[in-house]
Amino acid sequence: MGKRYLKLGLGFVAVALTLTACGGEITDADRQLDGTLNVIDASDLNDIMLNFADPNEAVTYFQSALQNAPDRLDFKRGLAQSLMNARRHSEAVLVYESIEANGDATNEDRLEMADAYIRGGGWDEASAQLSAIPPTYETYDRYRLEAILADHNHDWEKSDSFYDIARGLTSSPANVLNNWGFSKKIRGDFQDAAALFRQALRYDSSLFTAKINLVNVRALQGEYRLPVIPMTEPERALLLYEAAKVAVQRRDLDIARGLLQEAVDTHPQHFDAAVSALEALNSGINL
Repeated sequence: MGKRYLKLGLGFVAVALTLTACGGEITDADRQLDGTLNVIDASDLNDIMLNFADPNEAVTYFQSALQNAPDRLDFKRGLAQSLMNARRHSEAVLVYESIEANGDATNEDRLEMADAYIRGGGWDEASAQLSAIPPTYETYDRYRLEAILADHNHDWEKSDSFYDIARGLTSSPANVLNNWGFSKKIRGDFQDAAALFRQALRYDSSLFTAKINLVNVRALQGEYRLPVIPMTEPERALLLYEAAKVAVQRRDLDIARGLLQEAVDTHPQHFDAAVSALEALNSGINL
């Protein structure tokens, strides 16, 4: 699908070039049409690169575009977003900081910058960016980041409030519910955490991190049986392995051996991690 859209985007560029190259004398109307098409083409291609291209290829595209047009804000934002998609968060921060230094930062830019800071461990910088956004700017991403920051500060009352608001601002709350559940797990509220992980899976039954988290928090309470949730065979093996790791931590070694053996038997391919752990347990090695 991505390649099809990329071809379409490049096709738009070709049409614009053809229109300006044909027809003999270029009139003012031609120039105006050409300028309009170029803006449309650039916007379309930027969107295609951000949403369908490999993140590092998108980074290269926007870096090249900025060499030809260093003042284009859309190229700067595209570069920052593609760097985020490529998990090159510290580089993305530098681009957002340059946008801010030029006085061009919007509330959305500040949210993106706060996200980049958080992913790079810049908690104070992230807090400053969020504080610079007016309280009237209420979006899902704003409250999602506010909740993560509150978690970092162990301000659980604010954390719960922000997660609850974020949940109400999106039609796809699985990820924020999963994050909220992890926050509850950190506090030792295992039952509330399990309930939130289950809620996340009701909205998105494919969210594997929520499955892992649910199995983990149940195992921490001594419940090693896998929950009744949708799972593939490879997922089942990995979830059994997760439960086994907790069983080892709790020194329930016989249970851990059984879970590891079941994980090995379940997985359709050779499960090296579970095999190694099982061999270590059977050899009497402390994991």
